[in-house]
Amino acid sequence: MSSSAENDPTVTERGASSKDKHEDGDKEQGGGGFIDKVKDFIHDIGEKIEEAVGFGKPTADVCGIHIPHISLHRADLVVDVLIKNPNPVPIPLVDIDYLIDSDGRKLVSGLIPDAGTIHAHGQETVKIPVSLVFDDIRSTYKDIQPGSIIPYLVRVVLLVDVPIIGRIKIPIQKDGEIPIPYKPDVDVEKIKFHHFSFEETTATLHLKLENKNDFDLGLNLLEYEMWLGDDSIASAELTQTAKIEKQGITRMQVPFSFRPKDFGSAVWDMIRGRGTGYTIKGKIDVDTPFGNMKLPISKEGGTTCIKKDDDDDDDDDN
Repeated sequence: MSSSAENDPTVTERGASSKDKHEDGDKEQGGGGFIDKVKDFIHDIGEKIEEAVGFGKPTADVCGIHIPHISLHRADLVVDVLIKNPNPVPIPLVDIDYLIDSDGRKLVSGLIPDAGTIHAHGQETVKIPVSLVFDDIRSTYKDIQPGSIIPYLVRVVLLVDVPIIGRIKIPIQKDGEIPIPYKPDVDVEKIKFHHFSFEETTATLHLKLENKNDFDLGLNLLEYEMWLGDDSIASAELTQTAKIEKQGITRMQVPFSFRPKDFGSAVWDMIRGRGTGYTIKGKIDVDTPFGNMKLPISKEGGTTCIKKDDDDDDDDDN
């Protein structure tokens, strides 16, 4: 403040006595007083122009957060920021600085330079893409478990360049929740035998899907392939609607057929009533409160056997 005052001839002139003003006016031959009047005039005109054209600070708000993609490995978020420019000229959006934390712990941060221009007397929705990598989060914060839902807070600082006013920062924030997905467990509870021949055998696969997440899964599609020993005996893509409640279990019956003569000893052990090892792999397409997910399912080293039609359907022998 003191340095600017010393360099401002207007401030210096107003601090002098009337005698000094007269003497200085004589020395300057009236020049100093004229300059002061011109400067005051320009200042007054500038204020009037500023009032007339209505220069003001822009405003901003987080109008939405979307999750276009989420999987076991990462979640892609898009933060929508609505910026309104009340000024008669466009203003440049110099930088966007963002940070996402959970209970005060940083999850991800970044800077987007030269983010565009906000039109005069207009508004723009600026989209900020952010990716959360779950492995990084879990390795940093050991208490965050797969299957859980964690709170988050998005903090955004916009740096804009407003004519007359200059560069200003606009801080905004919004909270929400994000899941750390856990893949469902799958088990073959039994294989129900209906009709047997060497050319074609029909059966039903009894699957158990366990949801270990803290949120419901709405099942849309199941893709799987099953092996008995080294033989792939069944594969299918099933469109089936079912709700798998959080920390819950759902059971599915999947019909299939195979040709026993084409397979090895594992199939014959199963047909003879002996337990045999199986492997099942695939994926499920589910809806969640956070958007659609495609989650893998897999089970290796399980044991199952064939049940005949007259066996009790409630028998859950593995």
